[in-house]
Amino acid sequence: MLEQSHNDELPAIPAKRYFTIGEVSELCSVKPHVLRYWEQEFPQLKPVKRRGNRRYYQRQDVLLIRQIRSLLYEQGYTIGGARQRMSDASGSDEQDQYGHLIKQMIVELEDVLKVLRS
Repeated sequence: MLEQSHNDELPAIPAKRYFTIGEVSELCSVKPHVLRYWEQEFPQLKPVKRRGNRRYYQRQDVLLIRQIRSLLYEQGYTIGGARQRMSDASGSDEQDQYGHLIKQMIVELEDVLKVLRS
């Protein structure tokens, strides 16, 4: 696991399933536009998108963002260096793609379930 020296100063992550970009911004002390930029730079960071392209982050996404933040802001990595460090630590992109597809399917099924219940 990567060092997370100053991440102890960040607020605790609430026990929720999904977080909006605003909530993640506060939890990680990073502005929303930076989060959107990091999505382009780090292939591991893929929040679920619902209707209207609204982003919904899960707990593992928040932890990943805190890891990226630590690499960039505290350990002094460049974007390229942090990306390399993250890809060395993560595994194959194929697994990430399947994980993202599964996340999307879960969100869509939950939406269907809400419609059926109402």
